[in-house]
Amino acid sequence: MLQAMLSGVASIKAQQTRMNVIGNNLANVNTTAYKGTRVSFTDMMAQTVRGATRPTDSRGGLNPIQYGLGVLTSGTDANMEQGSLNATNRQTDFAIQGNGFFAVSNGERIAYTRDGTFDLDATGFLVHRSTGERLLGWSANPVDGTIDTNAPVGEASALQIPIGQRTAVQQTTEVTWAGNLDSREFTTAGTATTSSLVRVYDPLGGSHDVTVTLTEGATPNTWNWSVSGTTLTATGSGTLTFDPTDGTIVSGGTGSATFTPPPASGVPAFDVDMDFSAFSQLATDMQIQAANQNGYGPGSLQNYSVGADGVITGIYTNGLTRSLGQIAMAIFSNPGGLERQGSNLYRNTDNSGVPVIGAPRSGGRGQVNAGFLEQSNVDIGTEFTDLIVTQRGFQANTRVVTTVDEMLQDLINMKR
Repeated sequence: MLQAMLSGVASIKAQQTRMNVIGNNLANVNTTAYKGTRVSFTDMMAQTVRGATRPTDSRGGLNPIQYGLGVLTSGTDANMEQGSLNATNRQTDFAIQGNGFFAVSNGERIAYTRDGTFDLDATGFLVHRSTGERLLGWSANPVDGTIDTNAPVGEASALQIPIGQRTAVQQTTEVTWAGNLDSREFTTAGTATTSSLVRVYDPLGGSHDVTVTLTEGATPNTWNWSVSGTTLTATGSGTLTFDPTDGTIVSGGTGSATFTPPPASGVPAFDVDMDFSAFSQLATDMQIQAANQNGYGPGSLQNYSVGADGVITGIYTNGLTRSLGQIAMAIFSNPGGLERQGSNLYRNTDNSGVPVIGAPRSGGRGQVNAGFLEQSNVDIGTEFTDLIVTQRGFQANTRVVTTVDEMLQDLINMKR
């Protein structure tokens, strides 16, 4: 009888554990990116009274006689399924759709989370809103905005968005032109001409308006180009020759111009390559324009956006857009083996596997959804059902303990 009582007591303890887990799941039903947990039970070691015997020629075999000794909690399993996404319209709220975890650091170790509630601190770092830990990733090259996702990610690889910070200027080194020069102009008397304006930037980021003029050449299918400036001295010229059969440039498609700012400005002269190779000479209206120039003046970071691949793109007041960095994402061979640290953070364990860090939308990693948060994946209906089952299991085993107690009392009363 004592075995029955002890089995009932073991089950009561196990049901209490399960109730604790259910209560914690329901308490976190609105916790961002919370992953529900379930309890698994296993039967305790059985006491063997008689072992099994094999059949003989005259008698059959006998099964073993065993008495169970109760139940044990074998483990708790985390449900790592995707939670639903909720729109927040905050630029610094991120939700992972698919596999992966954000990597954050307090400067001493790296932790992992699905909770994408981030914000900018006073220094422009993206920090986890509840802990202040910094979001990790790769910072872009400040000169050209390139990102090396092969670089290692460590505790110091924090992402920073320096709102209001000025960008370095870039001198114009190339202007690409496009358009058409009317071939019909050679059938009329006089000299045809057309011009277009382009803004270039000197080595200090100063802007200058430059005019490129094209004039009909002395022979058919040729055009002469020259440059002039208003706030600087411009020198440079050349001749474009076109193929009369298809209107494409035969020679002179590239050239160079030199621009000299006023001596009082202290700005040195600079050269700009002129690319006219996209010009055509067809029997249609005259139209030329600067398709692109690679310089820009000083500007401040005004805004930013985050793409599905985790790339943070800065938008500057001078119209420049440039990558500022990229969010890193970690995946594990067994995410259920991660250990909860509180505040929606996890750490890797021996059974979770080592974190494999890479760019979002690569190597099986999910994508980043800016302006969204992942919700808890706790199913209230399932939890309430388990709540009832656990309660009934607890009640049944208390009845076992009570009944065995009454039986023992009757046994003691036999002496009276």
